[in-house]
Amino acid sequence: MTKRREETISTLHAQYVCAFRPEPEGGYTVHCAAFPEIVTYGASLEEARQAAREAIELCLEVYQQEGRELPASDAEPHKTIKELVPVKLARV
Repeated sequence: MTKRREETISTLHAQYVCAFRPEPEGGYTVHCAAFPEIVTYGASLEEARQAAREAIELCLEVYQQEGRELPASDAEPHKTIKELVPVKLARV
């Protein structure tokens, strides 16, 4: 008789704010503040979104496997304000 192994499977539902930067040669580079190791690219905005989703899911798997704490979900991304801030640096 085979012994059945029982385990509980739960699903994480989270959302993370990503920055999509248009590239001069076309396409978009994506960064995610919650996962600084993520830098990905898509030829179109839709491809960039899919690449970001896959990269985040892979990061979550690696974090779990390594026992690392998962970044908190961005609960209210619509309240996040992102804008370009021009700066100057005086060179000596």
